[in-house]
Amino acid sequence: MKQKFDVLIVGGGMVGAAVACCLGGSGLNVAIIEAQMPEAFSVDQPHDLRVSALSIASRNILEAVGAWQGVTSRRFCPFKRMRVWESVGDTTFNSDDVRAPELGYIVENRITQLALLDRLADFSNVTLLMPQSIAKIHYDGQESEVVMADGRILQARLLVAADGGQSHVRQAVGLGVTSWDYNQHALVIYVETAYPQQDITWQRFVPSGPQAFLPLTGNYGSIVWYQSPDEVRRLRALSYDQLKTELLAAFPDCLGQINQVLGVASFPLKRQHAQSYVKQGVALVGDAAHMINPLAGQGVNIGLLDAAALAEVLIDAHARGKNIADVSVLKRYESMRRNENLKMMTVMDVFYKSFSNNILPVKVIRNLGLGLAQRLTPVRNKVMKAAMGLEGRLPKLARGNSPR
Repeated sequence: MKQKFDVLIVGGGMVGAAVACCLGGSGLNVAIIEAQMPEAFSVDQPHDLRVSALSIASRNILEAVGAWQGVTSRRFCPFKRMRVWESVGDTTFNSDDVRAPELGYIVENRITQLALLDRLADFSNVTLLMPQSIAKIHYDGQESEVVMADGRILQARLLVAADGGQSHVRQAVGLGVTSWDYNQHALVIYVETAYPQQDITWQRFVPSGPQAFLPLTGNYGSIVWYQSPDEVRRLRALSYDQLKTELLAAFPDCLGQINQVLGVASFPLKRQHAQSYVKQGVALVGDAAHMINPLAGQGVNIGLLDAAALAEVLIDAHARGKNIADVSVLKRYESMRRNENLKMMTVMDVFYKSFSNNILPVKVIRNLGLGLAQRLTPVRNKVMKAAMGLEGRLPKLARGNSPR
């Protein structure tokens, strides 16, 4: 038996699940495949190591599709302030300056995913296949056919790749990427702090790479330490007590006392961008389309913007009687997102490279820049709007006030 769908989404992580939720209640027949069932949430669980700084635009999308309550009823940490500094230049951004209650939210990735998957159960036009794995993907330039591990065959007018940076869908349909490594790894350290719950996220730049702090609920936090691959390997080999000693020696005083290290993970930094986001009957979203330097935590946010933009284009095309799988329709999605994502990737690259050296003239310029950003209110406010995800060409669901 072959099951036919208008849209088949491969990957039920945050971005794939968001695409499905954005299409929920539409006239399109949608299926989403995810290989791994996320663990159920309990308030007694320690925080996950994988967290994201969700922007206001991302919150707007989650609110619009009815998933934000699934986040707030579990666990999340709002933050009002962001501080960025090096040796002289020092800038602190505060949501009060733009008359907003917060700048963003630190949320565990699994919680965002669970909130979206919960919401999917309310949509009769969406079929969730989880946990299910794929054996083969057949693409002939028109329709896609996915053979499941259990022998079922799924046919789709439109195949959506939401299956990550090593996307099997992208490879199966022959969409290429441009990529390079930064030759640096990020060490993520989950800690219990002596401070109570904080409302600030900060980042200090040193020649070896940035040092960042993300607040979590209660007196917990996530520390991100950018270092060379060899140094990260050395740090990971230490005991938790030894790592705590290294942290307190290397990080600024504002980190405060660390009571204990509770978990450690690391990942390499890589930039990757698909040469095209679409072709006939195929669209890429999230990490399948782009992988960005995590410096400002924008990877998940631009992925959620992809999800909202793609759904907007598909729903509009379907309402006008257009073929949702036609490349001329899908190009509208690409025109909405590819240049916006490229701009964000380029800004992050320039920022990263300009702060990743100790050349005196460059150091003077960047410290002057941070100092000016602190003193010039229009500049500071524009940076905050960008961090909140409210700059550039936004899909409708990201603008707020669109409950469903």
